[in-house]
Amino acid sequence: MRWTVRAGAALLRLLASTWRMRSHNDAPLHAARAADRRVIFALWHGELLPLLWQHRGENVAIVISEHRDGEIVARIAESLGYATVRGSSSKGGSRALIGLMREIDAGRDGAITPDGPRGPARVFAPGAAVASQRTGAYIVPIRAAASRAWRLRSWDRFLIPKPFARVDVSYGELTVVQADSPRAAAEQAPRLQVLLDATPGS
Repeated sequence: MRWTVRAGAALLRLLASTWRMRSHNDAPLHAARAADRRVIFALWHGELLPLLWQHRGENVAIVISEHRDGEIVARIAESLGYATVRGSSSKGGSRALIGLMREIDAGRDGAITPDGPRGPARVFAPGAAVASQRTGAYIVPIRAAASRAWRLRSWDRFLIPKPFARVDVSYGELTVVQADSPRAAAEQAPRLQVLLDATPGS
């Protein structure tokens, strides 16, 4: 495992160093951070790789699956400066979701793949909504697209930009979930899915 992680991290750094990264509509994110407001990035699982690179070293805690493949992703994320919270965020009372909220309360931003770890692809589970309601953090829809990329034959059609690809990272409308209870917050998941789907991506 140790050598697999080292090789994966080195390969990612080598590949990503060739990408031409471009950001779109990131002013609201910068304004929220300047006001010392915590944010939760919401991203589709299939676009995880370039978005991990985009926000490396920014004091972000990300929810990663406890499966074996998640262990490799978690360690690579940690090598890029992320804190990791292990488990699924799909249920409002899950251990992973509680861990993420603690990280946000401690001053980190958060990141969730609301269709992870096993899908269905691009269906917004309610974890991010509950975390926003409980912490007051903004949800930031974030998407990635690449001019040239490989697509894995996985449930999420995992995106790997090719060497020297142009990678466009787009940010959607920032929103905070205001609700009287976690159950009411979870009911806002369809609204959040609309915001993420409306953000340009692959």
